[in-house]
This record gives sequence, C-alpha cells and structure tokens, in this order.
Amino acid sequence: MMPLAIDSSLFQIAVILSLAGLLATIANGLKQPLLIGYLFMGLLAGNLDIEWLEATAEVELLAKTGVAILLFLVGLRLDLSSIKNLGKISLATGIGQIVFTSLFGFLICLGFGFSYLSSFYIAVALTFSSTIIIIKLLSDKNEIDSVHGRIAVGLLIVQDIAVILIMIVITAMGRMETYADVGADLATLLLSVVVWIAIIYVFMKYILPRWTKRLASSRELLMLFAVAWALVWSSLGEIFGFSVEIGAFVAGMMLASTPYSTTIGARVVPLRDFLIPFFFFELGSNFQIQLLGDQLTAGVVLSLFVLIGNPLIVMAIMGFMGYRNRTGFLTGVTVAQISEFSLIFAALGLSLGHISTDVFNIITLVGIVTIGLSTYLIMYSVPIYEYLAPYLEIFQRKVPYSEQLGELAETKKRDIVLFGLGRYGLGLCEALKESGFSVTAIDFDHQALERAEKHGIEANYGDVEDLEFVDALPFHQYKWIVNTISSTHLSKLLVDNLREAGFKGKIAQTVYRDDQEAKLPTDKIDLILKPYDDAAMEACQLLRTREFMMSRTLA
Repeated sequence: MMPLAIDSSLFQIAVILSLAGLLATIANGLKQPLLIGYLFMGLLAGNLDIEWLEATAEVELLAKTGVAILLFLVGLRLDLSSIKNLGKISLATGIGQIVFTSLFGFLICLGFGFSYLSSFYIAVALTFSSTIIIIKLLSDKNEIDSVHGRIAVGLLIVQDIAVILIMIVITAMGRMETYADVGADLATLLLSVVVWIAIIYVFMKYILPRWTKRLASSRELLMLFAVAWALVWSSLGEIFGFSVEIGAFVAGMMLASTPYSTTIGARVVPLRDFLIPFFFFELGSNFQIQLLGDQLTAGVVLSLFVLIGNPLIVMAIMGFMGYRNRTGFLTGVTVAQISEFSLIFAALGLSLGHISTDVFNIITLVGIVTIGLSTYLIMYSVPIYEYLAPYLEIFQRKVPYSEQLGELAETKKRDIVLFGLGRYGLGLCEALKESGFSVTAIDFDHQALERAEKHGIEANYGDVEDLEFVDALPFHQYKWIVNTISSTHLSKLLVDNLREAGFKGKIAQTVYRDDQEAKLPTDKIDLILKPYDDAAMEACQLLRTREFMMSRTLA
C-alpha cells in the first residue's frame, strides 16, 4: 500500500479552513469573538511542527487578498459625509485617545528596555480598537444608537483615518534606501500623493457614478466589480509606493459615497469571512510562544494597560468635555482591546524589518488577551459600571454639560425608511416630507433612485431579496419601516427578515389586492396601507367637505 502524500495546496487550504471552523465554533460556544478561534488556529500553525501546516505561497496570497478585502470594507464605511458630521466629541475623544495611549504606551515600552523604534510600533498598535468586535457587540445589545454607541462609532472612524495615515508614512519610510536624501524621497512621496488624489477625484466625480449605475442591474456584476475594484486599487497602492492595504482602503472609500455601498458591503462580507482565517494563519506562523521568554511580563503589563488604561483615558477626556461618568465609562470599555489592524500594522513593521519577531509576538499576545477579555467588559458594562461608580467620581465635572450635543443631532437619523419608489411610494415620500417626517427611501431600480433625487428625496440602492443587505441596515435608527413593494413574496420576505434581524420598531405594509393581506404575516405588521381604499376614503372626505361648503354658500 502506497503512503499518502500530503503535498497538495488544495488539501492544505481545506485543513486550514476546517481547523479555523472548529476553533471558531468553540470560541462561539464560549461567547468569544470568532477572531479568537482564528488566532488560536494561527498559534497552532506557528508552534506545531506539521509539514502541511506551514505557510505556502498560495496561502500567503489568500492572506494578502483577505487583508485587502478587510480594508476595502473599512473604507466602504467611511463615507466622506460621515467625516463632516463626525462631531466634536468623537473627534476630540478619538484624537485624545490616540495621543495619550501611544504616549503612555511608548513610555511603558521604554521602561521594559525596548528600542525607540520598537516602542513606537508597540505604542501605536495599542491605540487601535477592533471595529468588528465593537460594532457587533453594540448591535447585539441594541446600544449602537445610544449616546455612547454613536460616540464610539465616531471614535472608530478617527482611528481608521489615523491608522491609514500612519501606514502611508511608515510604508514610504520603509522604501527609503538611505536617509541621506530625505528631501528627494519626501518630494517623490508628495508627488505620488498629489497624482493619487487627482486620479481618485476623477474616478469619483466622472467615472464611478456611471459604472455603478450600469452594473447595479445585476447583483452578480456589482459583486464582481467590487472585488475587482478592491484588488486593482490594492495593486495600484503598491505601484504608487504605498501598500496593498492603503490601496484597498482607498478603493472602499471611493465607493462609500455611492448609493450602492451598503449592498456592496453586504455582498463582499462573506468573501472577507472566507479569507480572514488565512490572514490569521499566516500571522500565527510567525508567532513563537517559546520566544516570548522574559518579554511575557511586558506583554501582560501592556495588556492590562489596554484593558484598564484605554477606558480611563477615554473617561478622562469625556469627563473634561462635560460628559457624565456613565457615558464615559460605557464608551471607554468599547476600546479596551487592540484591533485586527494593530496586527496588520505590526505585520507591516515586521516585513519592513523595523521590528523583530519577539516584538511582533508581544503585540499578538496583547491582541489575544485584550480581544478575549474586552468582550466581557462590553457585554457586562452596565453592572460593572454600577459596581465601580463610587470610585469614578474623579473623572466627572461637578456640573456636567448636557450630553445631547448638537453634533450628535447631526448624525444621519431618519423617522421612516421606505422600500419601493414606485408611483405610490414616491408620492408617499413627498407627503411624509411635507408633513415634517425625515424619510429615506430604498429601491433596486436606479431610475427610480434618480427620480427620487430630483424630487429632493434621500434615496439609496438596495435589494430586498438580499438577506445580508437587510442585516446590514442601520434599522435601529428608524421608528417606522414602510414597504410599498407590490410583490407579496418580496413583502413577506422583507417583513420576516426584519423581525428575525431584531427590528423592534413599527412596520407598515402596503396591500394592493384583497388576496395579498391573507398571505402576509400580519402578526408581525403594525399597520396595513391600502392605497386604493385609502384614496377612496380621502376622496370621499374631500367631496363631503366640498359639498358641505357649497351647501353653506348656497344657504
């Protein structure tokens, strides 16, 4: 019998995915983020001497693609309008947290004997928080639209912008062969940035609107375009002297302002989930537990600094700005972990030769510890605060300002989201706006979107059949969801998906035929709209009023 030869890249990919799925299932059962399972999968890969668990060129390519898609999705959330409406509190807290965390982290690292460059990398890595974990946990707790939830989301936007800028500078410095001709290198970098921005402007202004409109008629085409767009710009990032990560982020940011960004994000997320395990596998292959040695103490101290120091820094800043302790604490615990981008940043430093493997190991250790423990801090933040409240008075002003700052009121929030921009849906939107309601509309037909925009109605692209799209909707912001779609099948699908996704608000369903209502889950619907019956009643009322007025005139 011939021995089994395990040298197939396909077999290795199957093993990696199976191991990632197993450990992620265990992590999920323990109420931990799936990233914990992926991290442990990487640790096994890096510390078990198994030939077919070694990183190959194929696995490295998948890992690189996974990072590109991850940063593409981050950029896709960063609509330029969201930056304008960020608010002073999110901006101040975000910048303050980055500055103080990196400063104190840098001093702690110097105290442990790290070099200036290594201390810089570790300190910067400690400043970034996990967008995936924070958004997921806040959404699960229905706190994403609370005061501290909105501040935390704004803080994450500031962090995302900061990490991209830092990575641009680091990548440019890493490409300098010597520091003798720094002026020429900086001039080249500046020229690349100017050309880069010019190309981005041309695409966003003149090309992307037409492309996306044509492709939006097919979900498959839109998905294919989005992935190709992300990878093309990732390659351009390298060509222009930046990096794959920067290019992917810019690709997402360019699509963020289009009406199709939510749908694109929902369609690309499964691809990210498929590729991310390979990124953590590659990270783990560089992590050697036995090499931590004397640095284990430093890793533990830095983990405690992130878990305790980061929340205290945020509380201090928000307390200075007049927020109550409760809001500051609940916001602070959301940043009590380092991000997957911290690991990407550390991997960048390792590839450029700026840091050693032991420094990378410490950052990875801090990631594992803080991601795991901060989950519990966020999940049980309210009872933890109630226990610690008497000891936190130092962080609050004696006469705090109102927490309802004007900037928070400027964040996008609508009373009603309406599906379907047909004749009835468009007319209903206009009537609701005239009555003082804030409305946003969603439709699959780009021509309907254009008609709505001409009438001054905020309209977005979306497909009711796409469950990922419904899950991605920020429906926590809406009091009512009104569906004017004529298809009974799609209407039932939308109502069921909304309730399964946890929407607690009111749902109004339009019924155009008598047989439709019996086929709908009326127990999940709060209001039935019947355009023809309602219009008949309104017309009758108008006639009765006119008849009454005429009778009085004749009398």
